[in-house]
Amino acid sequence: MSRLYADIIINISHEALDKVFQYEVPFVLREKIEPGMQVIVPFGRSNREQSGYVIRLSQDADYDEARIKPILRISEKGVSIESKMIRLAYWMREQYGSTMIQALRTVLPSSSKVERKQQKTIYLENSADSVAFLDEAKRKHRKAQVRLLEELIEHSELSWEIVTRQLKIPHSTLERLEEQHIIRIETKNLYRNPISLQEHVQPAKQLNPEQQRIADEFQSDFRKKHYKTYLLHGITGSGKTEVYMAAIDTVLEQGRQAIVLIPEIALTYQTVKRFYQRFGDRVSIMNSKLSQGERYDQMLRAQNGEIDIMIGPRSALFTPFQNLGLIVIDEEHESSYKSESVPKYHARETAIARASMEHASVILGSATPSVESYQKAKNGIYHLWELNHRANPGSAMAHVYVEDLREELKCGNRSLFSRRLKEMIEDRLKKHQQVMLFLNRRGYAGFVSCRSCGHVLKCRHCDVSMTVHRGNRLVCHYCGQQASMPEVCPNCGSPYIGAFGIGTQKVENLVQKEFPNAKTLRMDMDTTRKKHSYEEILAAFSNGEADILIGTQMIVKGHDFANTTLVGILAADMSLYANDFRAGERTFQLLTQAAGRAGRGSLSGDVVIQTYNPEHYSIVAAAKQDYRLFFEQEIAYRDVLMYPPMCQMMVIFIVCQDAEIGEAAAVMIGKEIRNRYQNTDGLSLYGPSRAAITKVKDRYRYVIYLKHKEYEKLVSVKNHLEKYMEDRKIFEKAQVTFDFNPMIGY
Repeated sequence: MSRLYADIIINISHEALDKVFQYEVPFVLREKIEPGMQVIVPFGRSNREQSGYVIRLSQDADYDEARIKPILRISEKGVSIESKMIRLAYWMREQYGSTMIQALRTVLPSSSKVERKQQKTIYLENSADSVAFLDEAKRKHRKAQVRLLEELIEHSELSWEIVTRQLKIPHSTLERLEEQHIIRIETKNLYRNPISLQEHVQPAKQLNPEQQRIADEFQSDFRKKHYKTYLLHGITGSGKTEVYMAAIDTVLEQGRQAIVLIPEIALTYQTVKRFYQRFGDRVSIMNSKLSQGERYDQMLRAQNGEIDIMIGPRSALFTPFQNLGLIVIDEEHESSYKSESVPKYHARETAIARASMEHASVILGSATPSVESYQKAKNGIYHLWELNHRANPGSAMAHVYVEDLREELKCGNRSLFSRRLKEMIEDRLKKHQQVMLFLNRRGYAGFVSCRSCGHVLKCRHCDVSMTVHRGNRLVCHYCGQQASMPEVCPNCGSPYIGAFGIGTQKVENLVQKEFPNAKTLRMDMDTTRKKHSYEEILAAFSNGEADILIGTQMIVKGHDFANTTLVGILAADMSLYANDFRAGERTFQLLTQAAGRAGRGSLSGDVVIQTYNPEHYSIVAAAKQDYRLFFEQEIAYRDVLMYPPMCQMMVIFIVCQDAEIGEAAAVMIGKEIRNRYQNTDGLSLYGPSRAAITKVKDRYRYVIYLKHKEYEKLVSVKNHLEKYMEDRKIFEKAQVTFDFNPMIGY
């Protein structure tokens, strides 16, 4: 019988120990052991007993078989939630490239520097003894003891705050009385609760036939333990959230838990409110606006089984539920599901991996699915569901107008608003209906340039132009560097220097001038820095406190405002010419999602798309709200140029403070790939070259692109390069990261 080996991670708290050790699985443990289990092994020369986590089982020995030690036993803890998350971290490390420590820090909640919130109460231990003790304290003039005992005899219990702050009883006095069994101090751990909603649980809404068919199919699959990945493609307003909640009902009935991922913190307010109305206080949230203590407490509540549903952006995927049954990823196409830090994981693939490990299901939902997901659904890898009608019977898809800004200019209209959009805004204001104006850029204007010499003001730390903000502040959106607006050009001294382009702040100013009686709100990164600013802005608009909401893409996704009957998309081309092969897809998604905000209630809606390129297929398809039309043209484009999903891509990203060292490191990697893989069929290499933005925060950036049909081939190249760089000193100064099928342009 062949031997069985286990790859084991040992001592995960030690930063220097970032490797996997191989042990032999004894015959008596073969039927019991599985990945994720905690085991006890002999470690080091002294063979001291050490706990570790099984990551992978294999029949192949990586070392001399005679040197491989056997596992001693399986830990009594078996497969804990921690061991499940460690197994997931190992998968992420292998798939995306990182150290094990980086992967572990991503998946495991940090408890360092987090103090538990506690409530201390002081009681009399024995009232008869306390009276005698009080008399003795009075005779001996122990004033602190007298104050405390008199209050306790009267009230029987006191809070720690009253005793220490108001009565001013020293800690030493309390310790002495507790040791003498005169008082008893009880400590209760409290949770910091980030949800301040006071919603009553309401019965489930009646599903329409489309929704019910999907809910029934999920219920049948789940009860039969057929755990699948589903793609729910539903037009805007089709009631995808009701389907999610019906599926969660099924999961909760089976005694399991659910994670609901949302792409933006801005969606938390409305999403949590709907889930809280349905499931009550078994719901919690996770997002970057929470304090470290709040985040830690929510993870602890989940681990202790005190909540069943966690809602949040990408990081909520690692909620330590003991019996996870379902992961929902709403707006699955969003780029925010891809991590920008190492490991550069995608929440979609990572969710599917975690679900596979824990025998759970995954539902991906979107009105504009990613090209990758829709292609997998067409190929049968995902199970496709479709919702083709709006959930509200009285709600119809908005009518979309495409306004050619070139024609507007020919007719003498130089304003921000096309003639049609201006007329429609005036009409809605008269009818007391609401308007949303979408622009995918924050700030006041795009860049500052000299009209005499053409000099563009750039950040001195980054190779990007500065953006003008209100108050004539120049801000770098990459490093945050700020400067004052110069009166003359620093290059030639010309006074003809000014701002070009447009941002949300400038739109707000122009709206206030054009429609002085309209009440406006602005929602972008600048106005949502405070903890509850998202909720406050959305609640104000929902309550009718503003006529016009101006914002970036965070206003056009998932929100449901019944009185909004007009959406204006001011610069549809802004995302079309980005340095990114997904530019057409992003444009279509943004325009379609924005158009979906109009006419959500009983009132009909209109959408005005302003563009200089009305013939582009992404704009034509968005105007028709036709996803399949867009997909057919986009997938053909990807096929010709060999972009994902028709081909897999890996970006090797080199960053260094010294430009020469960074370039040398990039050249070394390029040569190693060419020398080792020159005869590999289907592997294409591009670069090394400078990144599109060469310098950020005084660090120089270089890129190498690799393409191959098989994802696993690119992973093998990544694995080889990680070993290649281990013993070469140049890579101590040059940071190298890997990004598979990137969501951003380099």
